[in-house]
Amino acid sequence: MRRKTAFGLAAIGVSAGLVAATATPAHAADLPEQGVPAALYNYAFAPNATAGANDWSCKPTAEHPHPVILLPGTFFNIGANFVKAGPRLKNEGYCTFAMNYGMTATSFGRVGGLGAIKGSAGELDAFVTKVLASTGASKVDIIGHSQGGSVPTWWIKKMGGASKTAHFVGWAPSGRGTSLNGIATLANSLGLMGFVTGLSNVGQFPGVIDQTTSSDYTKELFPNGSSDMPAGPKYTVISTKRDTVVTPYTTQTLSAPDVNNIVLQNKCPWDQAGHIGLFNDGPTLQMTLNALEDGPKSFQPSCTDFGVPFL
Repeated sequence: MRRKTAFGLAAIGVSAGLVAATATPAHAADLPEQGVPAALYNYAFAPNATAGANDWSCKPTAEHPHPVILLPGTFFNIGANFVKAGPRLKNEGYCTFAMNYGMTATSFGRVGGLGAIKGSAGELDAFVTKVLASTGASKVDIIGHSQGGSVPTWWIKKMGGASKTAHFVGWAPSGRGTSLNGIATLANSLGLMGFVTGLSNVGQFPGVIDQTTSSDYTKELFPNGSSDMPAGPKYTVISTKRDTVVTPYTTQTLSAPDVNNIVLQNKCPWDQAGHIGLFNDGPTLQMTLNALEDGPKSFQPSCTDFGVPFL
């Protein structure tokens, strides 16, 4: 295994072209939303910070009564995953918090989601307790990307988290499993983005294996290919047909008394955002905010500001 977690300067130059057309102009008092170059930089140098998040003095308002918790995907960290969502939520008036999870000795402080998911769900439980105590809120909203959607799924379904969750929004959540080839595809895609994970053998990391379709974790969470979730939270799943990581993308759907399973291309046919690309995809963020605000399930986002394609 290569013992470095860095990013390629050449990748930044290439990626700048991808994000130039996707940056959202901010008002003078707003936090600027950022894209791929900032994600690359933060991955290496600011893995534990998300702009707009973790202000422990923040108190929820009547308009936005639930603090929002952000959970990144496998191999990612909060510094990289939420360079767009963190500022957007803060600018919209949400108390926003973000946490890394599943960090192990081989994470080098940057590569998240390597530890067993059940353990990561325990980390989430402690973080939710801290957020609720700090804000005085009774429930949280959770936005999770990939494995960041699986961790709260376990917590909600197996650890009593349903009573503490108002909204769950999963961006291509991996709770119902994928193939090991899909995880390898993710690692290769991160290499294209300049993230050097040093993962020569993904099989040695339980948080990775837990996400496979045949894992004991997946079978325990969703027996016999089921997709049911407990009543209480309002669930939204946003999937993309361009997903080559959590495959097939149709397995990302959930069943619950209040659920909205959305396929990105059914809303914006020309949006080529892939599994990773949901992190800076404009329509995905619009639909996420609509879900948190109890907007109509038929909400049609503006089809502009697309995320990174094909990754």
